Amino acid sequence: MLKKSGTDGSNLNKKKMVDIPRKKLEKLFQNFLTKKILVLGDLMLDRYLWGVVSRISPEAPVPVVEIEREFARLGGAANVGNNIKSLGGTPYLVGIIGNDNSGNEILSIMNQNGLPADGIVRDESRPTTVKTRVIAHHQHVVRTDRESRSPISKSVSNHLKDTLITLIPKMDAVIIEDYNKGLIVADLISFAIHTARHFDTPIMVDPKFDHFFAYKNVDVFKPNRKETEEALGMRLDSSQKVEEAGKILFERLEPGCLMITLGEEGMAVFDKPDHVIYVPTHARKVRDVSGAGDTVVSSLSMALVSGADFLEAASFANRAAGLVCEEVGIVPVNRERLFQTYISEGH
Repeated sequence: MLKKSGTDGSNLNKKKMVDIPRKKLEKLFQNFLTKKILVLGDLMLDRYLWGVVSRISPEAPVPVVEIEREFARLGGAANVGNNIKSLGGTPYLVGIIGNDNSGNEILSIMNQNGLPADGIVRDESRPTTVKTRVIAHHQHVVRTDRESRSPISKSVSNHLKDTLITLIPKMDAVIIEDYNKGLIVADLISFAIHTARHFDTPIMVDPKFDHFFAYKNVDVFKPNRKETEEALGMRLDSSQKVEEAGKILFERLEPGCLMITLGEEGMAVFDKPDHVIYVPTHARKVRDVSGAGDTVVSSLSMALVSGADFLEAASFANRAAGLVCEEVGIVPVNRERLFQTYISEGH
């Protein structure tokens, strides 16, 4: 848990769940329906095998899962797009898939969900990224990954740049969603940021460890605790350390705003280097945190471009993530349930 920093001016006690008045909330949800957001990032297919365990294998001391059902969902940056769609917006995914059955399955699910596929590029040199989760009695048993993490080729990068220059002028915002699977390379990052800046399009970033410090002058930078600790080489085990990290990131990256997600402790939200608000977590019954980060960046972006200020958008994203953490597996936030959660709690 975060420790209080004593009398050093810490903002640890500045915890708040920001209320959005009902009239403004209704306006935000109405505005969602007109928003177009480009998501540049690693596309994945999430497979699920659900079953029960009633015995141990005679071949090795491992449980035998008797599969009762299986299905696939959009994962990674595709899940960010799915959250935008679920909230009422139109996501434009820009990324790569392999020339394989899993890639076909991603396109099929996108078509079923009404997600445009204009920005999808087939890369013959690599497989589609697939995460397969085996779940028994609502608990993860094992996960297998099929992927290539090698950087994309120059020709694929150039193809993606052509797509960005075509789509970004039509967008309300750009999200870069990096999972270190090889799509997000240095020249693509700089091109995306430069193009968004040229067209005055807000750009939000959910980084990973590689290229962490390549995202300069973006509107919102949203690392999690682990990513920040590894990038800065420091433990964020107190409010003082969190605030110190925030100042360093502002100095090095000069973002418009900064959000460091802290897991069960919520979020540290900075609108300037020396001002932080701690937004507490809002999950009533956590069953699975998978995909929560995708929900945060998508709902944060939707709220910001629809009229919310940064603190309102952060609290909105926190509530949205809390709802998806109550479900097992990767699921997008439910628009109607999110709205009713606000209303039922008197906001």
